[in-house]
Amino acid sequence: MTSSTRQAEPPRSGERPRSRLDAFFQLTRHGTSIRTEFVAGMTMFFATGYLVAVVPALLARGGMPRAEVTTAVILVVGLATALGMGLYARRPFVVGPGIGGVALLGVTISAVEGVPWQTAMGMAFLSGALFLILTLAGLRRLIADAVPTPLKAAIAAGVGLFIAYLGFQNAHFVVANPKSNALSVGDLGSSGALLALIGLLLALLLTARRVPGALLIAVVATTLIGIPMGVTKVPDPLYSLPSGIGDLVLRVDVAGALKPEYLPYVLTFLVSEFFSTMGTVLAVSGRAGLLDANGNLPDINKPFVVDSASATAGTLVGVPAMTAYVESAAGAEAGGRTGLSAVFAGAGFLASLVLAPFVLMIPAEATAGVLIVIGLQIFGGITRADLGDLTTSFPALLTVVAMVFTFNIGTGIAAGILAYAALKLLTGRVRELPWPLGALCLPLVYYFWNLAH
Repeated sequence: MTSSTRQAEPPRSGERPRSRLDAFFQLTRHGTSIRTEFVAGMTMFFATGYLVAVVPALLARGGMPRAEVTTAVILVVGLATALGMGLYARRPFVVGPGIGGVALLGVTISAVEGVPWQTAMGMAFLSGALFLILTLAGLRRLIADAVPTPLKAAIAAGVGLFIAYLGFQNAHFVVANPKSNALSVGDLGSSGALLALIGLLLALLLTARRVPGALLIAVVATTLIGIPMGVTKVPDPLYSLPSGIGDLVLRVDVAGALKPEYLPYVLTFLVSEFFSTMGTVLAVSGRAGLLDANGNLPDINKPFVVDSASATAGTLVGVPAMTAYVESAAGAEAGGRTGLSAVFAGAGFLASLVLAPFVLMIPAEATAGVLIVIGLQIFGGITRADLGDLTTSFPALLTVVAMVFTFNIGTGIAAGILAYAALKLLTGRVRELPWPLGALCLPLVYYFWNLAH
């Protein structure tokens, strides 16, 4: 049985935890160790470290102070990942600001529409608060459990293809053509593309040979090779003191965000966050062998509570749209099975408060090959989808396509659910439609109507 389909197993007879740490995280039960979880945590950290640079840059375009935002992002990501996902949910995920939500707030709402960032942050806060209420009420878990197995397989496949596309993009193997609105081959002769190719070959070779810590080794080695190639350089200095965040604390204009014309933005934040973490959690958990026989993750509400609470609390210090990162799959591929890997990843982010220059030394090209390998392996989950029934195969296809073409996991899942409900209704098979999915149809139609307008 492959790791993508392996189910979580109960402890074997007579199997006892070896330490308090083992007992707390159930390391022995999940067939892992402190060393493996450390490697997985560092792999997740390196795979998601780019957000330290990208998120503050996007928010700064909306008028937010970049230095202060950088500190806030590191703090929120580090604490939410280590304490939330690690110690509370005990699952191997990194929680950080979703790039789509960050771009919506910093670029679309603030920079383009001219809405003050404090008001835009108020919209994100309202979305997060509603998000948290729905989570605590158990509605997200109810919907996640109601998603039929073929759609869950499609969600995993879509996330895999999404991750692989991120890798190809970071590698400069493909670029978006603004004239034809299509992808085209990038500059394969550039030093960045050549470095990414080296990283891809390393990741493939080490993974195929089952070398422990293969993906982490590939990232570090590719980064070092990138120095003489001129793609990256050793930072000077290696450390820097973080800026304060006093200008960001409680600068949320909730009253201003309550205007009726801002409702579509609040809904966009909500739908994207609602489904993105669900897709990531199911895909990564499937690869890690944490799902049960029905394709569900036991105690899935705990990761949901972490991301929704983080999405709400983060806005109070200037960090919006918190969600589980798809690059968490790097940790699963490295053997991460428990929250201990999230603790190590979170600790890595907190250390970057003073080691930010070192973290920023890792170029996107160094993680590109790792993402391609991970995406390929997760995409294999599509074999669990029933492609013989058009009422499930078309929604499955739409889920994958929409996820990649819109560059949004949440939008892809929403499109698949809506198509599934519509086809079951139109073919007279409404009894096969779980009521939680049917109840979602009206708000999802409104969501896509807003996107179209």
